[in-house]
Formats: sequence, structure tokens, C-alpha cells
Amino acid sequence: METPHPPHFKDKDAIGHVAEVQAKGMISSTEIHGTEMPGTLAAATDAAKDTAVMLLLLWASSSFFIHTFTSEFQFLFVFSIGWLLWKFGRSAWLGWSHLERLHRIVNQEKWEIEHHREQEREELKVLYNAKGFSGKLLDDVVDVLMADGDRLLRVMVQEELGLSIECYDHPLKQGIGAAIGCFLTMLASFLCFYAFPAYGLLIGSLASIAGSSFLAAKYEQNRTVPAIIWNVGIGLLAGSFVYFFLEFLRYFSLTHS
Repeated sequence: METPHPPHFKDKDAIGHVAEVQAKGMISSTEIHGTEMPGTLAAATDAAKDTAVMLLLLWASSSFFIHTFTSEFQFLFVFSIGWLLWKFGRSAWLGWSHLERLHRIVNQEKWEIEHHREQEREELKVLYNAKGFSGKLLDDVVDVLMADGDRLLRVMVQEELGLSIECYDHPLKQGIGAAIGCFLTMLASFLCFYAFPAYGLLIGSLASIAGSSFLAAKYEQNRTVPAIIWNVGIGLLAGSFVYFFLEFLRYFSLTHS
């Protein structure tokens, strides 16, 4: 008498069930969750750090040619608005460029699947044989992947070409994400600058760099403390170089005038 398959296997034998689970795992292992940020969040955190560094550099240099708090505040604020518009447009354009490239690659891969299916099967076997699968399990895994055209397309795009379809948010969402990152950094920096004119913008900028670095590292499951230290340290190094180099130039010009 044939032993019925356990309900967990859903009418498949054990090796068929393992093959299906392995196939799903291969797909999910390359997806975005826990490994790579969506484009919108990446644009926001990058724009926040860029804006913070931009404000830090401008603040470090503006004191050498702007001598009143009101004029300095207005200068930095107006410059920041222009910077926000640039980051929004730039992020949206980069999103469109990446999306166009992705669509072109996906269409090419789809055409190959439709016209060279056996060749794609052989490519799958080579890919997953290199991952350690062999024999009947390899054949069963490949059969599972080949049975669904959409799944096969995703696997070939992700495994063969190294592209993750889920990471590409709509370009406008990426642009909005960049604008939000700029705005939040501007808000934090200018509030601190207004409250503490001497070093408030320095504090707000470094805090924005630290916060965006923490968020990015946390989402990608990287170490948060090194990410914060490195990003804050690089930003502080850039700002310090601008300030002390201009201070040196001013001293040099005074002593040789």
C-alpha cells in the first residue's frame, strides 16, 4: 500500500517538495528585503548626507566673506533650496535611466526565454550546479523554475545578470525621496543654526549624517556604529579641511600684504 504524502508536501514527494522550496529560496535570497534598500530610501539617505556635507562646507567657508548672521542664514537657505531642486531632478533622472536599462535587459532576456528555452534550461543547470546541486535534485529544481515563465524570467534576470527587479522604485518616488532627505536635513540644520549661531549648523549637519547613516546601515543589516563613525568622520574631515585651509590663506594674505 502506497504511503500518502504528508499534507506539508502538498501532493509532492519529499524530493519534489525540497526542490520547490529550494527554488523559492533561490529567488527570495536575491530579493531586496534585508539586503538592499529600495531606491526611494537610498535616494533619501544619500541626499540627506550630501545636503549635510554641502551645508557644512558652505558654513565653514561662508564666515570668511559673510560677517552677519542674517546674511549667512539667508545665503545658506537660498542655496539649499536650489540644491533641493537639483537633487530631486537628478534622482528622478537617474531613476528613469536605470529603469530604461532594466526594461531593455528584461525584454532581451524574455525574448531569449521564448526563443531559446532549452538553452536557458542548460544555463540554469550550470548556475545551480555551481551552487552545489546535482543529480535528481538539480533536475527537479530546474523543472520547478522552468514551469513558470514569470518565475523563470525573474530568476534569469537576478541570477544570470545580477539585477534585482524589486530595488527599482518609480523614478518620481526616488526624486521625492531625495527631496525629503534634503528637506529633513535642511530643517534640522537650520533649526540648530538658528538656536546656536556659533556651532548649530555643524551640530545639525553631523547629526543628519549620523542619522541617515544609521538608517541605511540598519536597513541593510550592516554594522551601524562603523557606518556612523566613518560617515561623520569623513564629513568632519571635509569641513575641517575647508575651514583651516581658508584660515591659512587668510593668514598668508595678511602676513604678505
